[in-house]
Amino acid sequence: MEKRDLELIEKYIDKDIELKRYVEEHGELEKKLEDLNGKSYLTADQEIELKRLKKMKLAGRDKIEEILKRYRQNN
Repeated sequence: MEKRDLELIEKYIDKDIELKRYVEEHGELEKKLEDLNGKSYLTADQEIELKRLKKMKLAGRDKIEEILKRYRQNN
């Protein structure tokens, strides 16, 4: 994330419940992905879970971007 985006998140995270939810979810998904990526071998179910988590993280990132875009326009 760019420095400006991180500054906007820091500024608005306590004021915007939706932004806070997506940022927290993004962090949780990142931790789960790190756990799976740290394994030397993944089962078929874990591979499916990995792909699902990546899609969820990307969708959350898109939502965060959408929210930040509104704040950028207002500044």
